[in-house]
Amino acid sequence: MASAERMSHSLSGQNTQEARTAQLADQRQEQLSRVLYWRFFVNLALMLIDAAMFVVAGATVLNLRNEASPFYSASFNFTMNSTVYLIVAAIFWIYSLHAMGVYHRHVMGDGYQLNALLFKSVIMCWVIQCAFDYFFKFDLTITSLSLMVLGGWVLTTVERVFTRLFITRSRRKGEYAYGTVLVGSPSGIGRTLKFLSKREQLNYRPVAVCPIRINHETDTIEPDYDIDQMQRDIALNWGTPLPVLEYADRELAEKIVGMNAQTVMVTDELHRYSDNYNIFSVRMESLGLEIAMVASAADTSNHELSVRSIQGTTIITQRLAQYSPSRRMMKRALDLVVSALAIVLSLIITIPVAIAIKLTDGGPVFYKQVRVGLRGKTFEMFKFRSMVTNADALKKKLAEETGQTDRFIFKMKDDPRITKVGHFIRRFSIDELPQFLNVFMGDMSVVGPRPPLPEEYARYNKLYATRMLVKPGITGPWQVSGRSDLSAEESEALDVAYVQNWSVLGDIVLMFRTVGAVLSHKGAY
Repeated sequence: MASAERMSHSLSGQNTQEARTAQLADQRQEQLSRVLYWRFFVNLALMLIDAAMFVVAGATVLNLRNEASPFYSASFNFTMNSTVYLIVAAIFWIYSLHAMGVYHRHVMGDGYQLNALLFKSVIMCWVIQCAFDYFFKFDLTITSLSLMVLGGWVLTTVERVFTRLFITRSRRKGEYAYGTVLVGSPSGIGRTLKFLSKREQLNYRPVAVCPIRINHETDTIEPDYDIDQMQRDIALNWGTPLPVLEYADRELAEKIVGMNAQTVMVTDELHRYSDNYNIFSVRMESLGLEIAMVASAADTSNHELSVRSIQGTTIITQRLAQYSPSRRMMKRALDLVVSALAIVLSLIITIPVAIAIKLTDGGPVFYKQVRVGLRGKTFEMFKFRSMVTNADALKKKLAEETGQTDRFIFKMKDDPRITKVGHFIRRFSIDELPQFLNVFMGDMSVVGPRPPLPEEYARYNKLYATRMLVKPGITGPWQVSGRSDLSAEESEALDVAYVQNWSVLGDIVLMFRTVGAVLSHKGAY
């Protein structure tokens, strides 16, 4: 009798667990369906708008150049209506955008990534269009074809500015974003919340946090019970309350699914390739949850990996492709062309500025300062003098007064060392123009981390010192991302990340972004 009762209870418990598992699977499937639904229609809308921009650009070019008549194919002896031709060309444009990843959910709200991918799409679309016209031998001039593609690029870029504003505003309301649960130490969660609050282009919407810690004696994950500290970090870095989940090995994934979250973001504590991380990620991913990880600026994710098996032993090799001799030669060639053009074209500005500086106090026009360059090699950097002649002597005193003695980059608003002419040329970054001489001579690059002073370089930790593995630049990610308005940690992370992420195309994009940063004066002081 007792045995029958135990069997009955066992079957009942098993049925309850199976019912709960089925319910959870159904709930997760419904959530994924809703996500796929809005992603499909958002991307469909973007594709149609992008195609319309290309058709408008193409029709404008053809009409202005009197080439809107049907195109005759010399290869197959038929004509194609210009409207049909533009629709086909727009399909090529959409295909190029899709192939370059423009419609990826992480890209649609990010202007920097988007602009770089749009530029790549232009090249791809132009090649496809040329091949299409060559195959059918359409009587369309290469000039009109190129103008069509460039016009489509320009209109799409402008259109994407407005669609990006719409997407970021919608994400503030919780739309077009992935509900995200942050897992890590209270301090790590706080830092990530602060980062997400400043990055509206990302599609992560925090819906809860789960503070954890690693028990180093047992090497297991444990809940962090310092809830008061967690609440303080949430209030300080996010501003609005968030639910705090208690970590549990088996129940956490189910709780996250129950909150309609799609992503679990690991902020710290759990390290990749560790057993704890692998077990944790499998538990999350087995329920269809996405894992996102906040990585160090020195993370190896951008390396090209090659896996080989030799006599039963697996060997993984990695390399950064941009450090190949050919890529370096391309970067140097870009530096030579840009610096030569800049030196010649800027004479109309640099000559009057040089005269104004000389007339201000009779001091030297140029300010030459020893800076640290590639792999710790020092060089003399040129700038238009924007400060009083004893500026270096005053720096130490001002650094102590403003509490910046431990900061690598010294900046302050209303700096008393700056002259009247200096205020003007610094506001528009004119003081940086003589550095194109350093670029031409090979001491610097157009794009790269700013060159530090020897005393600053001496205080670098081993991670931040990796920024000197590339040539220092006139402009870089720091200058176009807020410049002096960035915190020390943010500016340092951008410089370190550049070492692993730079590319010739990326440098070109940063040059264009620099123009916008200079005109907006954001963070320039």
